[in-house]
Amino acid sequence: MSEMVRRPGLLLWPVGTAIGLAAERVQFGWNDPRHWIPDLAVGWVLIVCGLIAANRRPQSRTGLLMAATGFSWFFGNFARVGFAPLAWIAAQTLYLHRGPLVHLILAYPTGRLSSRFGRAAVGIGYAAAIVTAVWRSEVATIVLAALLVAVSARQYLGTVGRARRARLAALAAASGFSFVLMGYAIARLAVPAAAVSGSSILAYQVTICAIAIGLLAGLLSPSWERSAVTDLVVELGEARSGSLRDELARALGDPSLEVGYWLSDAGTFVDPEGRLVSVPDAGSGRSVTTVERDGQPLAVLVHDPEVLDDPGLVEAVSAAAQLAASNAQLQAEVRARLVEVIASRRRILEAGDEERRRLERRLYEGAERRLTGLAETVRQARSQANGISPATLEKIDRAQGQLEGTLEELRELARGLHPRALGELGLDRALASLAERSPVPVELTVQAYGLSPGVQAAVYFLCSEGLANIAKYASASRAVISVEIRDRILAVGITDDGVGGADLSGGTGMLGLADRVE
Repeated sequence: MSEMVRRPGLLLWPVGTAIGLAAERVQFGWNDPRHWIPDLAVGWVLIVCGLIAANRRPQSRTGLLMAATGFSWFFGNFARVGFAPLAWIAAQTLYLHRGPLVHLILAYPTGRLSSRFGRAAVGIGYAAAIVTAVWRSEVATIVLAALLVAVSARQYLGTVGRARRARLAALAAASGFSFVLMGYAIARLAVPAAAVSGSSILAYQVTICAIAIGLLAGLLSPSWERSAVTDLVVELGEARSGSLRDELARALGDPSLEVGYWLSDAGTFVDPEGRLVSVPDAGSGRSVTTVERDGQPLAVLVHDPEVLDDPGLVEAVSAAAQLAASNAQLQAEVRARLVEVIASRRRILEAGDEERRRLERRLYEGAERRLTGLAETVRQARSQANGISPATLEKIDRAQGQLEGTLEELRELARGLHPRALGELGLDRALASLAERSPVPVELTVQAYGLSPGVQAAVYFLCSEGLANIAKYASASRAVISVEIRDRILAVGITDDGVGGADLSGGTGMLGLADRVE
């Protein structure tokens, strides 16, 4: 049986050669190689590609359609033959090749039409190929070209898996063919036909050759769909941006693909955003491919049943999913550790703030109260001192001054540990007190309320350190502090008219404030 099929195919090689040479001799003669060589090449390319496809992929009708396009390409050349009936028939078949060409594109890769919509479009294509006047109309040409692209795009969007990937090549062929047809038609509407005929015909010939070679290459490549996923494995290994789900959906041609990662603690699959991925039951019309590592589930793919019908492709997809899932788990571990570090730093800050509050209370309730009482006692003794020598009075005054200075230093130390006004009066009053004590005049604006104690403390110490740096290094005559909430974000601004030059690497104060803010 196979031998009987192969013999007619072998006979078509010399038949195609003879028809092509005869057609070029009748139409152009041998004295015009600029025309007959490209024209002959187009027909032969179609016939050769079609016969190769028919021999290598006999289950597909693509080869027969491609060869039919090549043979019909030459029919119009016989319009100049000396036999009048044949010449008339040949003149009516100038565009005959576009019928099987449209059929080829819309039926690729099987060569069979699976929808009534596609059959209707192919019927229109054959009717237009027979009625020469249709393709000679610029408006009709534009409409038919647009229809070809629309039908091809509809077929592409209506398929999944291997068929969808094959339909992408057909969509590219339809787009290229329609682009040339529409461009030629528009050019003929804009300028005289003679001015565009030469270049447009050459572009048309090159496009048809490219379509034939491209569709043949796609038909003969047995593992091109597998190579797409193999490339995806390499891309994921190179840390290429993009999610596994989007990349696999593109490579497999299944927009409905779902990817879930196994959570051993919860005993379920979730997507990258943490949403539950439900695994469909048998008979639901969806297929499930589980990716395992060391006998344990790692990920799950929920897809169209036609997508992973190749065991080799399943293996490649599993490798890609394993790599991506491993990367996702590593990233999750890093994120979890980062969260722990941030939480640990927050606990350290909170513990430090609590210790500062405790020390401030001890100073206020202990040493400060005693010193305050002692200072009051000294003042009373000074006021009641009568008959005491001037030298003794001078010593009492000196002791009183030192005591008051020590008391002020102790209060300043307590404020540095934790300002009592912040807890008793609020952030705005505490900052106002801080501005009053600053040696540099301060313009203060506070429009932020309802902040947590930790945030208030961070703002206070940030402003305190900022004013201290301004007073020490900026040589400024004034400073401005603004605390406000903009678009639900707390913004603290500290500016001055000094020389500037704040450097994070110059000391621990600025770095400590940066750590607190972070």
